Amino acid sequence: MGLRTPRFGALLAISAVVAVFDQAVKWLVAARLAELDRIAVLPFFDLVRWHNTGAAFGILSNAPGWQNSLFFALGLGLLAFLGVLMRQAARGNDPLWAAGLSLMAGGAVGNLIDRAARGYVLDFVSLHYGGWYFPAFNVADSAITAGVALALVNVVLGKRSR
Repeated sequence: MGLRTPRFGALLAISAVVAVFDQAVKWLVAARLAELDRIAVLPFFDLVRWHNTGAAFGILSNAPGWQNSLFFALGLGLLAFLGVLMRQAARGNDPLWAAGLSLMAGGAVGNLIDRAARGYVLDFVSLHYGGWYFPAFNVADSAITAGVALALVNVVLGKRSR
């Protein structure tokens, strides 16, 4: 007996848990660190409070402010699209696809809350090696990445229903 695809309500619950966890961790970071403060955790990992007004990897972060509205609108559109796909996935037999969509939606909600409430996305995970730094990210970004990975694995394995 294989994995069963969760019902739509369960997929929404997964998304909500991701968004709530993302916001809780961001609240802790914001309460304990000032902007640009950095705490070394491991030789390759720091906690840092970074205000990202741009998109992934800081794209358009130097724009004069209009980008937040653009990314908020794009995020809402993406969230609506993910909701439609999640409803379809809940009726299918693709649990990895459904879980991936749910993680992506939860991450999108977490970052949308930031844009609406703060005007930027709060990033706090900084990975680095020597003088090389990967762009800072957060729980929502991690959930989106994991969701895309699950969806891609499902597609590569040929499990995505049409």
